[in-house]
Amino acid sequence: MDVVRLGKSGLKVSRVCLGTMTFGREADEETSFGIMDRYLELGGNFVDSADQYSNGAAEEVVGRWVKQRGTRERVVLATKGYATLGSGPNDGGLSRIHLQRALEESLKRLQTDVIDLYQIHRWDPNCPIEETLEALTDMVRQGKVRYIGASNLTAWQLGKCLHIADRHLWSKFICYQPCYNALSRGIESEMLPLCHEEGIGVIVYNPLAGGMLTGKYRRGKPLPGDARLAENQAYYDRYFTEEAVDIVERFLEAAHERGVTPARLALAWVLGEPRVTCPIVGARNLEQFNDTLGGLQIGLTPAEREGIPAIRSGRWVGLDQVYDRKL
Repeated sequence: MDVVRLGKSGLKVSRVCLGTMTFGREADEETSFGIMDRYLELGGNFVDSADQYSNGAAEEVVGRWVKQRGTRERVVLATKGYATLGSGPNDGGLSRIHLQRALEESLKRLQTDVIDLYQIHRWDPNCPIEETLEALTDMVRQGKVRYIGASNLTAWQLGKCLHIADRHLWSKFICYQPCYNALSRGIESEMLPLCHEEGIGVIVYNPLAGGMLTGKYRRGKPLPGDARLAENQAYYDRYFTEEAVDIVERFLEAAHERGVTPARLALAWVLGEPRVTCPIVGARNLEQFNDTLGGLQIGLTPAEREGIPAIRSGRWVGLDQVYDRKL
């Protein structure tokens, strides 16, 4: 697997990042270990998690794998903080008090003394961003975090963070993590140009559009009982629309014509955007994971990519503003 620089930092990561949202939930520990073993076997080194995933269980699974396999020095560990995992008034958000507590808990669950990439999971309207950025800078100076990043911000929010960090000589975000796929292209209007101009790495999640682009969800057919769209209203609202289904039908035909699976074509389409540093790929089982990663072998030219059925550039289906959704 190819290795690329994350933004203009010196950190080098795999062309595909391993997402762990399914760990401890859809994927049991044995399956999760198998997926991580396979990823390492393929040359991957970038594992992304969050304290919110499975209420901390995903981080715990990754931590046990790292310890049992002795892989800490071979992987770049990334996680996120924001989620409310307790009942207290300071048990969520981006305040200094919560982020410091959240970081310590993530360090314990991941069984490490330093997080390579610590990201804020979303914007917090109830906390001054100056407080958040100074707290993150302190974490870097304390040696508990090596790099910082952000997820699910709007262009003005990210721009404000970069400006404030510059003004105070604080640590700056080296990467940004948004949703991006053939059904959700909203970041092409402002976020991708901003990140390109500022040298911010772009790590995109949902390259398969929550399973929509695999053909799992079809018009006139009931949703599978264990499907993410059946379990998560936000995913359903975002993706299961008439417009999305129309695009998916044509997308599946395009994959069939090329003799590849839809999942592989979906990943190849995302990889074809030169401003994307690496997509995040997760899976419920090893078969899904191996299938999707086959997209690394499909090199789409700009003209070929343009011919793949997708929503019009700069738009997304479903929710009007994916960044402000509840995580």
